[in-house]
Amino acid sequence: MKDDKPIKIELLAPARDKVCGIEAIRHGADAVYIGAPAHGARVAAANTIDDIRELAAFAHVYYAKVYVTVNTIIYDDELDDVRQMICDLYHAGVDAIIVQDMGIMEMDLPPIAIHASTQIDTRTADKARFLAATGFTQIVVARELGIRQIAEIAAAVDVPVEAFVHGALCVSYSGRCYASMKCFGRSANRGECAQFCRLPFTLRDADGRVVARDKHLLSLKDMDRSASLEAMLDAGVRSLKIEGRLKDVNYVKNVTAYYRMRLDEIFGRRKEYCRASSGKVTMTFVPDINKSFNRGFTDYLFDGGRKEIWSFDTPKSLGEAVGTVKTIGRDHFAADLLVPVNNGDGLCSVGADGQLCGFRVNRVEGASIYPLEMPKLSRGAKLYRNNDYRFNKTLARESAERRIMLGITLRDNAFGYTLSAADEDGVRASVTFECAKEPAKTSQMDNIVRQLGKLGNTPFEAAGIDAGGVEGMFIPSSALSSARRRLVDAMLMARAANLRRDQGRPAKHVGMGTEHADYRENVANRLARRFYRENGCGTVDDAYELSPVKGAVLMECRHCLRYSLGYCTKSGRPMPYREPLSIVMHDGRSFRLKFDCGRCVMSVLDGQ
Repeated sequence: MKDDKPIKIELLAPARDKVCGIEAIRHGADAVYIGAPAHGARVAAANTIDDIRELAAFAHVYYAKVYVTVNTIIYDDELDDVRQMICDLYHAGVDAIIVQDMGIMEMDLPPIAIHASTQIDTRTADKARFLAATGFTQIVVARELGIRQIAEIAAAVDVPVEAFVHGALCVSYSGRCYASMKCFGRSANRGECAQFCRLPFTLRDADGRVVARDKHLLSLKDMDRSASLEAMLDAGVRSLKIEGRLKDVNYVKNVTAYYRMRLDEIFGRRKEYCRASSGKVTMTFVPDINKSFNRGFTDYLFDGGRKEIWSFDTPKSLGEAVGTVKTIGRDHFAADLLVPVNNGDGLCSVGADGQLCGFRVNRVEGASIYPLEMPKLSRGAKLYRNNDYRFNKTLARESAERRIMLGITLRDNAFGYTLSAADEDGVRASVTFECAKEPAKTSQMDNIVRQLGKLGNTPFEAAGIDAGGVEGMFIPSSALSSARRRLVDAMLMARAANLRRDQGRPAKHVGMGTEHADYRENVANRLARRFYRENGCGTVDDAYELSPVKGAVLMECRHCLRYSLGYCTKSGRPMPYREPLSIVMHDGRSFRLKFDCGRCVMSVLDGQ
């Protein structure tokens, strides 16, 4: 028999903390991911068990989920603490943990669902099948994959496939970047990335000639695949992930609301898909991703093309384009504006020297803009707004509410009345109350409907109130209000009883198809070593953090400097520089580049 139920689609939003997580859910997230007290891949975004418990309780009212990142590599002396922390997270109501270290798969854990982190670097259907077979319940694919590769993976596994749709991009395949550890002693795989890829570099050829000077050669634009959501759903993606566990609450509100709006538009046309949680979201603002932190946007290899994915001038937020500098005065400048600019806005522009300069708008008079301090600008320079004062002021207030729709019915019984409700998920509850059956002198229906519909401080909204069975009766407002409050409590209890948390899958050893696990498998403890050996690896190397490898590949990137400079071998244009090329830091440290044109991959090598 064919299952005609719509496919649930999850909008997965980031949460730096409990406040961000709650606001993400209010603004339409079906799930949030948040850092554990320790061992999350953003060391600056840790959270207490109590805060995570409160977030989970709030989320579960809407049948939304909370995933917790435990996605660093783990050292031997940390294994017991990590296991206990995961047990505590399970008992706090967490729906799943997101992990990188395979040692966790060898732990004796409660039946918690385990998701494969982006740090596991899932690029192929074979890798995805292996992860699903060994016990992972959801798998995020590498950001670098295009639509065809994503579809191949989704077709190959029987667990939900998750894919990024928005946010900052690591230039290296995630989990395979060792540059921060090499240069600064801060491991990205331990949550301490120093953002080597956002630094300025000078590009030199084999003869020492400068190809590019003081440019952010490894810095990418931010991902925006909002125009391709429908294609991703049709390719089999079931969880759409927004990056940003270090972003502030305004970012989370705006970007989550934007993707909620886009998805709901799709669901309105495509009835085979539906949202994965409950409640109608109403916003007090019009979401606009251009108004939140961004380095410019790219769909990042989605259709197989590269386009311009890099942001060489600055790793900072540009924001939205607002116009062009026309004339420059002593304390102001005139601009051809695409949109109105307001007092208090933050604007920026890339100067003739290639440096980003930012400034605050003091006042605006027509096309004339008076900054608090006059910046160095040039005629024709493009202007961007990276802080929209009015927009952020709106977001700083309560900017959305989320309500679960209830159908409410009032009927009489032998000793009084029965007040019942059924919600949008089919959950039902009833309460009864004693009340004398007195006929009303005048119609009480307006008052009955008004009293029963007072749900403003609850997660519910009355989609309809049927009190036809008590028409002509007098029921005191106090009795109606008391019954309504009891009904709300009963509905919350019924929804909690109806909640079904995801369950873990049995961990299995199935064989990896390779006999050697090198440093890029990030094995840092005895349990991870056992996992690889029991899956067929005869030799298992230590993680780079334990044993740095001389001449190691520090980064493996789809971003290619030959391509971005116009010298891709496929273009037929000869490069006037002698290889190998190297990127050089300000302190003189140099890193050789290797180009694998057959795979369209550029590697950054440890040349020290």
